[in-house]
Amino acid sequence: MIPQSLRALLDETDGQRECEWAGRRVWLAREPWGELAVCLQGAQVLHFLPVSGPAKADGSLPNAPEAARSAVDAARDSGATPSPGEGEEVLVPGGWLWVTPTPQALPGAVRGGIPLCWPWFADERGADESPDRSGPMHGPARKAQWRLEAVDEHEGGVELHLSPSERLHSQLIPRAVIQANARRLHVELITEHVGETPIKLSGALHSYLAVADSFACRVEGLSGARYLDKLAGFAERDQQGELAVRGGLDRIYHSNAEVILDDGQRRLRIARQGSDSAVVWHPGDAPPDDTSAQAARGFLCVESANTRLDPVWLVPGAQHLLGTTLSCEADTL
Repeated sequence: MIPQSLRALLDETDGQRECEWAGRRVWLAREPWGELAVCLQGAQVLHFLPVSGPAKADGSLPNAPEAARSAVDAARDSGATPSPGEGEEVLVPGGWLWVTPTPQALPGAVRGGIPLCWPWFADERGADESPDRSGPMHGPARKAQWRLEAVDEHEGGVELHLSPSERLHSQLIPRAVIQANARRLHVELITEHVGETPIKLSGALHSYLAVADSFACRVEGLSGARYLDKLAGFAERDQQGELAVRGGLDRIYHSNAEVILDDGQRRLRIARQGSDSAVVWHPGDAPPDDTSAQAARGFLCVESANTRLDPVWLVPGAQHLLGTTLSCEADTL
């Protein structure tokens, strides 16, 4: 679910190209295997739409732009997709990720897709080098400019390698790898320690997953897991049964289990690598300033993370890989 302006750029893409969207450089692909959009601010995946069937004889995708536009018109007519609020774009359905209809101007970050939180998660600034711990929320990586180092064909899809344009930490160097094909999306955030003293590292792949209605979702695979409830002062609790989302929540589950996000129309499988924390977040009816409550009903965040429950102590010469893999059992959006 992405803004109509980004959908329009994808409609005009044949193969791969770079262009500008919302004042930012973006890399777009529209290939027989599907679609991918990556923002070079933050190395952030904004959109992923794999083919849901064989390509047509002319090589065009079965999820054609005309079908996407028809879907949003039909959804609005049925009341399933509310009209945009003042200053908002239409959010066009289709794809596995959600992007806000009101992105911040630079140097702000775009809410949505898969932001990279590095080298700390939230305000847990164990890796913050500033004397007064005044570093930005979720670290500097998500607002930094990244270089696209390589684009390789990979298993009928594509593999991108990105690195920051400037040094973000005196001892740590991050790089991102994005793999997309007709069956899955895989994102890796790899950290290399090139300094001389151990560093405490946390972070997240802060995935905004597109859903039919965030308050009618079910997250399977966390039953029995211990979690910290950030809305209750980090109280420790045990998950009783599967998680049914009925309002705002912010929880850190101590689990490395694969989970399934079921919104009633699609079952999205989420596997994580190098992570013993699964973060499930939605702001409820009080969303951040850069989106509206009605637009926010179209996402749920299920994140691969390293948090206060599983920080990584990285020694000189070592590397850490934080990854997330999305695949779909059934996609009807």
